[in-house]
Amino acid sequence: MNFEALQRRVRRAEAVVQVRNEETTQQWALLNHTWRSAWTPGRIIVVGLAGGFLAGKLEPGGAFSGARWLQMIGSVSGLVASAQASVASFAAAAAGMAASHAADAADEAGDAADEAAHNAAPAAAPRASAATAANPANNPVPPRAAEAATELSES
Repeated sequence: MNFEALQRRVRRAEAVVQVRNEETTQQWALLNHTWRSAWTPGRIIVVGLAGGFLAGKLEPGGAFSGARWLQMIGSVSGLVASAQASVASFAAAAAGMAASHAADAADEAGDAADEAAHNAAPAAAPRASAATAANPANNPVPPRAAEAATELSES
């Protein structure tokens, strides 16, 4: 398989991953919205009363004292906090990926513009004056990204 075919396969695979990422983000947002809207104040009270009733009925002779309740509440609150942190982390990662894709698209557009300018430069080179050829600072063609990065790192 030649190099261009491999590049096409990689581009196609990256496009599939991007589409799947966007679909997953949309589905997660829908699930998050549905979950939050399902917890109405009445349902929260009913679940709390049912949980309290079950805890009262299942309490084996006082072995589950107040200190253990506090310990369980602390554990559950830590679990909820870590779940919320993972949701926030997922949202931040999705935003970071979107920004990365936007930056990649901007880089590709810049590379295409650099390549177009580089291809146009040889056609304009015979018409350039001797002063422009002698003074590279007056060169109307901007350096390519790799050349600009090299110049910045050397200075």
